[in-house]
Amino acid sequence: MAAALLHSCDSMVVAMLLFGLLLATFQITGANTGVCYGLLGNNLPPPHEVIDLYKHNNIPRMRIYAPVPEVLQALRGSNIELMVGVANEDLYNLATNMGTAYAWVQNNIRNYPTVNFRYIAVGNEINPPAWEANYLLRAMKNIHQAISESGLGNQIKVSTPFSSAVLGESYPPSKGSFRPDFGSFINPIISFLADTGAPFFLNMYPYFSYIGNTQYISLEYALFTSPGIVVRDGQFGYQNIFDAILDAGYSALEKAGGGSLEIVVTETGWPTAGGTATTIENARTYNANLLRHVKAGTPKRPGKPVQTYIFAMFNENNKNPELEKNWGIFYPNKQSVYQIEFSPN
Repeated sequence: MAAALLHSCDSMVVAMLLFGLLLATFQITGANTGVCYGLLGNNLPPPHEVIDLYKHNNIPRMRIYAPVPEVLQALRGSNIELMVGVANEDLYNLATNMGTAYAWVQNNIRNYPTVNFRYIAVGNEINPPAWEANYLLRAMKNIHQAISESGLGNQIKVSTPFSSAVLGESYPPSKGSFRPDFGSFINPIISFLADTGAPFFLNMYPYFSYIGNTQYISLEYALFTSPGIVVRDGQFGYQNIFDAILDAGYSALEKAGGGSLEIVVTETGWPTAGGTATTIENARTYNANLLRHVKAGTPKRPGKPVQTYIFAMFNENNKNPELEKNWGIFYPNKQSVYQIEFSPN
């Protein structure tokens, strides 16, 4: 029944969605940075006010972690480019029932023809031996099939965000490789992404690299403020750990047959309280420098802007431990935690 529903929808809906996506692409070309919009707080503003906040601050891209109807409704006609997530707990049903995948696409994509969908992030940070790892690729393939059959396969790409824990080796960047024990899990996903022209999603946090190894990693190297090259790797020199981690990811992809893939940084940021080096000034420095830096690419991929999503829009008081509550660039009352400048160009 779900398949019949998908194929029987008025072609005008598809045409409207295609037009909306095309229009939005023209309007936000060159916009490389978005912000993750989490909802784990009991004092957050309503979605329509959040959308206005994105617009007012020239934030052209958004990542949400589940297709919340109120958020999708508020995004209608906004031209904010959206990455929408599929919850980990939904992977089994999506992988084992094609009808469920058709229904998911119908309910959460096709029912919102004027929302500017760009990516579907299937699951989040799934690694073996988690049970979801057994169903991730099939869920991705089924969602991709449903998207493709709706005529949107060229506009909406399907991928899955990994954490940097998938890297077995990352130093120096040219030695980057995936964990050998993850090969049978991650290699088929890389092949799927290459076949469908989708990017590799990576959540990466220089903050955690820094606090986990302060003896060897300087705060300046983590905050983009090192005055010179810190790590020399063959022909490449690295002044910040963001580039080093990202290029380690590119090296790993090349070794796994995914050298054609682009990496999209689906989460990065710096907390303002709750842990080591968690100050408002450090967070401002990191994210302000990040916004400027990602326009220029990395030593391994120079001149190619890095699509990046800052985590997160708000401090979220329902998260634990305390560190996790303090990643927002805005307070729930919509006041800035610190000032950084976004630009759609």
